[in-house]
Amino acid sequence: MLPSHAMSDTKKVCAVIGVGPGNGAALARRFADDGYAVALLARSTKTTSDLARELPAAKAFECDVGDAASIARAFAAIRGELGEVDVVVFNAGSGVFGSLDDVTAADFESAWRANAQGLFLVAKEVVPAMKAARSGAIVVIGATASRRGTPRATAFAPAKAAQRSLCEALARQLGPAGIHVALIIVDGVVDLPKTRERMKDKPDDFFVKPSGVADLASSLVRQDKSAWTFEAEARPFGETW
Repeated sequence: MLPSHAMSDTKKVCAVIGVGPGNGAALARRFADDGYAVALLARSTKTTSDLARELPAAKAFECDVGDAASIARAFAAIRGELGEVDVVVFNAGSGVFGSLDDVTAADFESAWRANAQGLFLVAKEVVPAMKAARSGAIVVIGATASRRGTPRATAFAPAKAAQRSLCEALARQLGPAGIHVALIIVDGVVDLPKTRERMKDKPDDFFVKPSGVADLASSLVRQDKSAWTFEAEARPFGETW
């Protein structure tokens, strides 16, 4: 691996925020394959450090997107070690599921901080350099919950709806500056060991493949400016919609 300070001399930088074993890891692998130096952001570097060692010019950073100070520290470190960020893939999207009786005000606020405020603060960190370069991309991994509230999404759906509205506001504002902001609505169950365990009776084509989500994100970043997509859906054909 190149010394960290040399990575950005030859590679553009992609920051993948919310790197876990599913979509986050697939996104990191795809953008590494696309030739980016990849910053892997998660609340802990325990698992992302192993992934960083697998990928060329990748580095793990600790970041809690619900904490403004943690975001500021992480992006200062990325700029110092990899360079300015050219592409952000915002995959953070935690939340507690339950009815009004089940969730607390703290659950509600925590979901909003991770999904909406986190995206706002990350945009604050990366947009100035993107504007100066008149290029860049911010791809947000959203959810169907942003479009409708369900009984058990009392805390989660409002947070994802706020995220979607923010994403649209950013797209409208930043497009003229050459910055492509796009939202991927994941409509389905992501293929993970834990979801497979819970749904042993489901066939392979029931699940959303992380590699498919990553391919879609990569294609959005590479779109011609004359035909940019704001909102795309990732849905297996069997999903009811």
